Amino acid sequence: MEIENLKYPVGRFQKPEQISGEMLAGFIAVISDFPGKLHKEVQHLNEQQLDTPYRPEGWTVRQVVNHCADSHMNALIRHKLALTEDNPTIKPYHEDLWAELPDTKTMPIEPALHILDGLHARWIALLKGLSETDLNRTFTHPEHNKAFTLDESIGLYAWHCDHHLAHITSLKERKGWT
Repeated sequence: MEIENLKYPVGRFQKPEQISGEMLAGFIAVISDFPGKLHKEVQHLNEQQLDTPYRPEGWTVRQVVNHCADSHMNALIRHKLALTEDNPTIKPYHEDLWAELPDTKTMPIEPALHILDGLHARWIALLKGLSETDLNRTFTHPEHNKAFTLDESIGLYAWHCDHHLAHITSLKERKGWT
């Protein structure tokens, strides 16, 4: 399998031209279901499997799980900033460097799974309470020099859930761990 397919098993994020209410509900459902699906995929993996990269020169399963907790914490904060400030410029972070820190690279995954459970419960409560006006609020990402609407960001994070879940499921399939 070529590296691009291993790196982007569900393809790259494609922003829809228009985000309908039905699409948004689908995005929120993906985000809502993610912690449970992730638990299901990693609960029986042993330490050696957790420390297996999902692709050559890629992160290990352990790093992917811990990255999701880091990334989704940042997402919730970005959404709250957009809802409480006028187009705030968010703080980017070096996810590649965070993935090399001890809490991401070597720590058991259970704390990250617990974070995702609680974080997603709060995040979903927030997302389900947003009005049309709220969904059009923005934050600016300085790395992209672009303002993102909340509905676009919700779509991006739904993709992010599917993207990293597919890293794990495709690795398990290739290795015969299913």
